[in-house]
Amino acid sequence: MPIQWYPGHMAKAKRQFLEKLKLVDVVYELVDARIPYSSKNPDIENIIGDKPHIIILMKSDLADPRRTGEWVRYYEEKGIPAISINAKEGQGLKEVLKLTKEVLKPFFDKRESKGMKPRALRAVCVGIPNVGKSTLINRFARKNIAQTGNRPGVTKAQQWIKYGKELELLDTPGILWPKFEDQEVGRKLAVTGAIKDALLHLDDIALYAMAYLKKAYPLALTERYNLDESQEKEETLPELLMSISHKRGFKDDYDRAAKTVIYELRNGQLGRITFERPEDIGKENTDS
Repeated sequence: MPIQWYPGHMAKAKRQFLEKLKLVDVVYELVDARIPYSSKNPDIENIIGDKPHIIILMKSDLADPRRTGEWVRYYEEKGIPAISINAKEGQGLKEVLKLTKEVLKPFFDKRESKGMKPRALRAVCVGIPNVGKSTLINRFARKNIAQTGNRPGVTKAQQWIKYGKELELLDTPGILWPKFEDQEVGRKLAVTGAIKDALLHLDDIALYAMAYLKKAYPLALTERYNLDESQEKEETLPELLMSISHKRGFKDDYDRAAKTVIYELRNGQLGRITFERPEDIGKENTDS
């Protein structure tokens, strides 16, 4: 079944974002470090035009660090400054501010040459649901100002948050695009939690994730669920999921095993996993 999710409040959020864009100096586009391409809204660059733009790879503590480095370089080579952070632990915030000052230096030099008074940098955070925008803002604010939650669609309105005298942040609800042209993108968004689970068949999503793990991170399932190596190599994916169910004491509760695999994967209990590499972009469509 095709994966789609574009509730009405997202269309409204997009309109609000367009209205507020003229008030900021720079756009922070937040992407999930586990899926830096699939979690990047393809509409954003067209929307922001010439506005300075920084990509922030969130949830880097859950992603493969080697792959994260590759993605930072990929976006930098495309002319978009990029940085990875772990906002949950407050790591990388100073680096974000430093990079922002570097990106905006020509703009503020021009203001100074005109005799205009110094002021705080103004940034807007934008990204898909559940990417960590509110977590980042709360870390900058040093308190829980923006509502957070480990599910998509928590932030419903826009608000300004001040970071001392140096930075003012505008939070926005997560924005998805109306239609996923590539269903592979939809599956990756589903695996990482950007789409509400109630709209998905979690057993299909679990099997998709397991297939990827077997290929890219062999033995991750074996080590987490105390399986025999031969099981991961020889069993079909449904058989392997049933073996996990038995190991966890769920008996033949296939659905419960699927939920366990998905939730533990999202929480990093299967290791630091990245679901795509820069060299894979467009490869699925080319090969199909």
